[in-house]
Amino acid sequence: MAISKETERFQGLAMAIQKAKNLNEQVLFSHIKKIECNNPLSFYQAGRERYKGERFFWQDPAKDITITGLGNVKKIQAAPNADRYREVEMSWIKLQNTAVTTGVTDVDATGPLLFGGFSFDYETNSSFLWNQFGDNLFYIPAFMLSIVEGEAYLTTNLLCSPDDSEKLFIDMINEREAFLTENLDDGEIPANVFVEQKEVEPEAWKKTVARAVEEIKTTDLDKIVLARELRLVFECSIDSKQVLEQLLAEQPMSYIFCLEAGGDCFVGATPERLIKKQGNEVFSTCLAGSMGRGKTEEEDTRLGNELLLDQKNLQEHKYVVSMITNAFEAVCDEVIIPSGPKLMKNRHIQHLFTPVKGTCKADTTIFECVENLHPTPALGGLPKEKAVTRIREIEGMERGFYAGPLGWVDSKGNGEFAVGIRSALLQDNEASLFAGCGVVEDSTPESEFQETGIKFNPMLSALGGKMNE
Repeated sequence: MAISKETERFQGLAMAIQKAKNLNEQVLFSHIKKIECNNPLSFYQAGRERYKGERFFWQDPAKDITITGLGNVKKIQAAPNADRYREVEMSWIKLQNTAVTTGVTDVDATGPLLFGGFSFDYETNSSFLWNQFGDNLFYIPAFMLSIVEGEAYLTTNLLCSPDDSEKLFIDMINEREAFLTENLDDGEIPANVFVEQKEVEPEAWKKTVARAVEEIKTTDLDKIVLARELRLVFECSIDSKQVLEQLLAEQPMSYIFCLEAGGDCFVGATPERLIKKQGNEVFSTCLAGSMGRGKTEEEDTRLGNELLLDQKNLQEHKYVVSMITNAFEAVCDEVIIPSGPKLMKNRHIQHLFTPVKGTCKADTTIFECVENLHPTPALGGLPKEKAVTRIREIEGMERGFYAGPLGWVDSKGNGEFAVGIRSALLQDNEASLFAGCGVVEDSTPESEFQETGIKFNPMLSALGGKMNE
């Protein structure tokens, strides 16, 4: 005899509550159903008031997976130390060991899913700019829309306690699902009106680059990545949905992401995958060496060819390929790497690009991969530990989640993390944009300043600021 979907959901919820009573602890319950919804931004915007500060968005460059989360049934944060990856992973595993899931359970990126990220450097003291995020922040959403290979799925997550009742939860689920249906619209939102654009201590930053070049010439430091901040001011509080819309339209070859924490929102369009895990296959991207796009097809081709032959950029790229290869070999039985880089062309910038693929060992987890890979020489430098220490000492700003790993993992252990570059932190009516460059022995402060200027352009365009040439 067939069991109705509503009966299955009710029985699963009853099982989760009974587990909570038996274990005398909270148990995660998730229900997944297939729905009709082809606009994830409408879903995102439906939670603008009820779930503000507890929303996230993710889309990969191939558009295979789009995930939108609303609400927060469980936050996971670890202490800011070297064990943070393992602590987050163990908290997630503990929840999964008792979780109950019903509905459509055979689709990746649905069901119980953890989304969030880590700061670039756990040893950096927190600042006012990033105090809503802390060193790391992950959460399981109350509602999640997953569009996987063109099909839409709604996941409802609940954290059941020993004293909870099934009827109370069923009523709450029905109420919230009705709320989402009623609010899925595409109503007009007032534009983000740009007021002012401010460089943050540009001359001091150039002097820091010059000092770094001298240090590279006289010590064992081979490369250091230095980042800077650009600040935009708007008339009113910035609407993140509008920013996401622009990024989706203008940066189709990038990962589009946002993560809210309190009143702040970290948003961006990064071209750089850190790690993707699907079953026993893992994928990463070596992305280092960049140049602007040409105004004509001929100029663009010329610039691309120059990049492919430029020794400074090729050396930077070689560092990243070597490091990621070594990291993969530590956790993989087989690693596949092309013989040389290709060009990745985005709207405002082009990069040297080498994909890496591996077949990982049976016990390898995505958090282990994140720990092994972060930060790559494209984000930190070489030698890794010395470069990160010097960034901490001389860069002059706290990176927070900028250049850190951000992404998701599902209950099957599959997931994907990208690197949080080409990004901005939205705080009320201000946006802090971040961009960095690899400083090596033949770098010049002015050229690195211009390179970071180009790297600001994706977010400047999405926010309506003044573009850099």
